[in-house]
Amino acid sequence: MACEVEVLFTLAELRAWRESAERGVPAPGESKMPTPRAGALRSSSVILPHEERAGSSRESSLSRTTCVVFDVLRATSTIVTALAAGAAGVLPVEEIAEAVDWRRRRPDALLAGERGGLRIGAALTGGPEFDLGNSPREFTAARVAGRFIVITTTNGTRALGGCAGAAEIVVGSFLNLSATVPHLQSRRREKICLVCAGTNEGAALEDALAAGALCDRLKSIEPETELRDSAALARHAFLHARENLAEAISRTRHARRLLSLPELHDDVAFCLRQDACDLVAVSEADNVLRRQT
Repeated sequence: MACEVEVLFTLAELRAWRESAERGVPAPGESKMPTPRAGALRSSSVILPHEERAGSSRESSLSRTTCVVFDVLRATSTIVTALAAGAAGVLPVEEIAEAVDWRRRRPDALLAGERGGLRIGAALTGGPEFDLGNSPREFTAARVAGRFIVITTTNGTRALGGCAGAAEIVVGSFLNLSATVPHLQSRRREKICLVCAGTNEGAALEDALAAGALCDRLKSIEPETELRDSAALARHAFLHARENLAEAISRTRHARRLLSLPELHDDVAFCLRQDACDLVAVSEADNVLRRQT
């Protein structure tokens, strides 16, 4: 059976793809895809948020796809850190108003998130200041153990929301790469999509490199893994940069901004610690991200 790759970023894209599916529009090039060898792990693909995707998917394919979302600087790194510190669960929402509404429903919930990289304050909420920003270093066991967290960020939580309807949504980061690989292999999904949240409306090199690192581990462990061109490109970029990964990422747009802010400077190095957290973070039926045991 030909391996199909589905790409999701925002709910708007998802709606467009579902409209395409209703019209029966096939994904570009799907009839040209080679059939994977028997037993091969299905195709991995990397999504860059600036790529045109309208009319390129089928809802039925989405339901057979595992999406792994990367927002290395910093949302997915922060979520993984929170769960490693014992948070009961993390609910990603797109809008500030949604997070504030959750506080009304669950007064014990911690509100976390950023706009413009900085913690959300009363000026943006029209009421409460958020308890936490989007710096993973804030999410210590003393602060978040046993707590339910609602988080909203500029890009990362939108990317997670855009994957709604996938067979599984996994939180990816450099922090939990090694734990994520066997989880993906055990699922034996028809498709794996690695979703790069990016920065604003553009691509983010740090996300592409993390996705490439995951592709490299999948391919190295199981050589018959089929990589789409986008996945091969990300893997190539990672292999080129891996000896000086921190240096390469420090030159990216978002890293330069974080490094310029004294209170956030250390977040960059924190998020690049490969395999610091031995956990898999997965979205469950209630859309809450939880540590899998």
